[in-house]
Amino acid sequence: DLLHIGTHGYYFPVLERKNISGESGYKWADNPMFRSYLLMAGGLNAHRGKMPLGGFDDGLLSAYEIASLNLTGTQLVVLSACQTGLGDLHSNEGVYGLQRAFKIAGAHHLLVSLWKVDDDATQVFMQRFYTYWIADNQDVRVAYRKAQQWMRQQKDYSDPYFWAGFVLI
Repeated sequence: DLLHIGTHGYYFPVLERKNISGESGYKWADNPMFRSYLLMAGGLNAHRGKMPLGGFDDGLLSAYEIASLNLTGTQLVVLSACQTGLGDLHSNEGVYGLQRAFKIAGAHHLLVSLWKVDDDATQVFMQRFYTYWIADNQDVRVAYRKAQQWMRQQKDYSDPYFWAGFVLI
């Protein structure tokens, strides 16, 4: 029912792409499904344009790769990482990036972020969200809204920077 991934997320807009020696090919790929990825174990070398550790998998889970997974029956994918809701906007077709990939793979709902989120605030938000969703048995949309409302009422997290970056799709 639930897939929670807490890692680093990346999206490289087409306008900011540069083919600089030593940079990862993912960063300057034409296909936006390659320019959106999650950094998994061992992925830092590939992210920095170096050889993967041990010459094995690069540790970068691209949107392109995610789209080929079978996540049918997955009620919620939480991408507790920065910029996981971003991608290239294509006319009437929507956003091409991680969110599209998980939807293609079969996920029903996604909880993603639109900017570089604060680590402490993310932890607090996620704990509150899961309390409402699982412990209190609330609908996922209700739990999301309540978690945002709760964050807004907290002195340390009332600024929208701390809670408004998360989007439920």
